[in-house]
Amino acid sequence: MESVEEQMTIEVKIERLLPGGVGLAHADGLTLFVSLAAPGDVARVKIDRISGKVGFASIVEVIEPSPVRVEPPCPYFGLCGGCDFQQLSYEAQLNAKVEIIRDCLHRIAKIETPLDIPMHASPKQWQYRARATWQFDRSTDRLGYFVRGSNDVCDVEYCAVLVPELQQTLEQLRNEIPSGQLPKHIDAVAGDEGVSVAVRNADVSGSGAPVVSRRIGNETYQFSAEGFFQINHNLLDHLIEAALGDARGKTAVDLYCGVGLFTLPLTRRFARVIGAEANPLATDSARRNLESARSGSRGSSPTVREGVETEASGNAEIVTARVGDWLRQHSSSLGPVDFLLLDPPRTGAENKDIAGILALRPTQISYVSCDPATLARDLKKLIAGGYSLDSVVAFDMFPQTHHVETVARLSATSVV
Repeated sequence: MESVEEQMTIEVKIERLLPGGVGLAHADGLTLFVSLAAPGDVARVKIDRISGKVGFASIVEVIEPSPVRVEPPCPYFGLCGGCDFQQLSYEAQLNAKVEIIRDCLHRIAKIETPLDIPMHASPKQWQYRARATWQFDRSTDRLGYFVRGSNDVCDVEYCAVLVPELQQTLEQLRNEIPSGQLPKHIDAVAGDEGVSVAVRNADVSGSGAPVVSRRIGNETYQFSAEGFFQINHNLLDHLIEAALGDARGKTAVDLYCGVGLFTLPLTRRFARVIGAEANPLATDSARRNLESARSGSRGSSPTVREGVETEASGNAEIVTARVGDWLRQHSSSLGPVDFLLLDPPRTGAENKDIAGILALRPTQISYVSCDPATLARDLKKLIAGGYSLDSVVAFDMFPQTHHVETVARLSATSVV
């Protein structure tokens, strides 16, 4: 039997889109968050859940479509938990993401000054995604992505945002379903010479996935499906350019450096570069990438200092350690730092990471973020710690979704 909330439907007008991609509406004393909406829609919605004065709703019928609403081309849209912006024209997607960033900066970071936020559109709105994680349900033989809001698997034969190489890999995996050998989780990433695939089961953490590479600008990066690499390779040269700007000097620090996406170009600009990353698979790749980039010089052999594994390569040093722990140990001994870049996961930087950055006191900071809310939270702390926000630039690394990549540049002002 349906609950009262499940039976409740109401007509609303979507006012705007909020961080998280949901539409905002008000009715009957409730603030409603409506999924898969377009700003300006007049729709009948079903209230799925109520918490205090906030309701979470889904669209039953679009009565008057927004001028920016389009017909989603994907047959899985609404069921698959991947894309949530296919109902918007591409221009509306870009505008919504800029407003989401601006909303977070104003509401969370308390930045009152209106900011010009340039948006770099993706050269490809479809077939751009070079990295994917697929789920396999052995009880139903379904292979694809999680259903929106659940751990059920949406069976996907064709994914419109995958690069062709990954779509071919998905089809090959589907052909293996009758064998019963597919794992529960499958990671895949495309490089210039092919696709790397890694399997994950509950009792297996890695599979020895093959290494592939990608040429971005003047650098070549090696990586595998077991580690992280950005999903939209079409924008990476512009992202690197915005993150580094005209920065040059003696010492640069690259936090959460991964496989060295920013570390490699930093070595062309600074006399000394230190990259810190907790994932040992990523730091192994970063060291290989640095060695390839500096093939004419030989770094020292790996050593262990204060429980932290390090290895130098040319003018660069890669550290395998949690960022906050490493900063706490070394912020007072590094000497002046001209430039610090951080590219943390979606959860943002931990408090001890921010404290370590403020203790290090770099002249310039570049913060690369895939979540505007955690970016704003951390910017508030950095600004309170004596930095000014110089610029914010957005990159549409994730077309057809509400996600957006942002680069914020800061400079030191006063000592506090």
